[in-house]
Amino acid sequence: MAASIRFSPAARSLFDEPLGIAVQGLGPRQQVTLRASLWDEAGELFEAHGRYQAADDGELDLARCPALPGGSFSGLEPMGLLWALQPRKPFWRLVKKDVQTPFRLQLEVLEGHGTPPGQLLAQAEHERLFLRDGVRRVPVREGRIRATLFLPPGEDLFPGIIDIDGLGGGLREYRASLLANHGFATLALAYYNYEDLPQDVTKLHLEYFEEAVNYMLQHPQVGGPGIGLLGFSKGGDLSLSMASFLKNVTAVATINGPVSNTVIPLSYKDKIIPPLTLKQQHTKDYDDNILDFSDASLDPFQVPGNQSLIPIEKAEAHLLFIAGQDDHVIKSEYFATEACKHLQAQGKENFQILIYPGVGHCLDPPFFPLYPIGNHPVFQKRAVLGGELMAYSKAQVHAWPQIQAFFHKYLNDK
Repeated sequence: MAASIRFSPAARSLFDEPLGIAVQGLGPRQQVTLRASLWDEAGELFEAHGRYQAADDGELDLARCPALPGGSFSGLEPMGLLWALQPRKPFWRLVKKDVQTPFRLQLEVLEGHGTPPGQLLAQAEHERLFLRDGVRRVPVREGRIRATLFLPPGEDLFPGIIDIDGLGGGLREYRASLLANHGFATLALAYYNYEDLPQDVTKLHLEYFEEAVNYMLQHPQVGGPGIGLLGFSKGGDLSLSMASFLKNVTAVATINGPVSNTVIPLSYKDKIIPPLTLKQQHTKDYDDNILDFSDASLDPFQVPGNQSLIPIEKAEAHLLFIAGQDDHVIKSEYFATEACKHLQAQGKENFQILIYPGVGHCLDPPFFPLYPIGNHPVFQKRAVLGGELMAYSKAQVHAWPQIQAFFHKYLNDK
């Protein structure tokens, strides 16, 4: 009997959902190498491989058979071939630009554990989707807003979330599209360097973000009474500023976000919040001109009369701080714990915190590859972002349903 690959689900699955992988028709206890590969939209290749031994009946089920040492990972890791994917081009990040098309995962079964492994025994392809059937993608050009709205299937009212990304500009839709698959009306919001928005910004206006909140509240399929915000990095401090100054923000989750305004001055009505000072000279230099900027920002809690600190005690929203202990871009764990102490001292109880060891600055939804070294979002130089492969994969799988549960709890008007 020839070897064959069995996926579960068979042909297509959502990117953030587990995928069952099994190989049938091998010899008893036959040693094989499984190699996964995926080409991104820029034509860059991501690869991972695992060394395995089939069971006595010639079946190899990754849910039951551990990977042996010598591959990209080892141990009982049913999704290892996906979370261990790494780019052949150094320092490259897997980004999904067009969420309407899937990533195609290629899987090969190869004879033995040699380097390189032996002959090809079986191969198959599987599509990893970003949109569930029936989810609608709606480009939004309302007033000044430049965004994309994702609506779950059906005519019901859905809890509404605005997804705000970090520095770099443009419009990234992958997080918002995946959230819509889980029942949220989600607006991926651009705020510079996109279409007719300013290419570079010297000041951000909170009124722009207020317009986005009002757009969501007035949408016939967005349930009230308030909106949720999901902010990554710079998007985190923008989300906290929105919760502190605007009405109708009910729940905010920040992922490795500062608790002071950063990089760009923020204005609202007659008030300007200056950015926290960054000291580029406070850097460590590693081999190959890879820099570590983790000490580049001043401590906003230790600067007397610091005007950049966001007055989060004014926020009536429920706050979820998610932080990676190994974040080398900002001191996420410190910011999150100090913010919670500050809120506690003000008699507030509207916060919770999730700290993840071995997680760097980037914390994407499940099964996105680790991105530990890349361009620094502020200084635009190659820098340590942080993170360790196994810990990161576990944190993704834990944090993503926690974020959804948080928003379901505080946005559903029951």
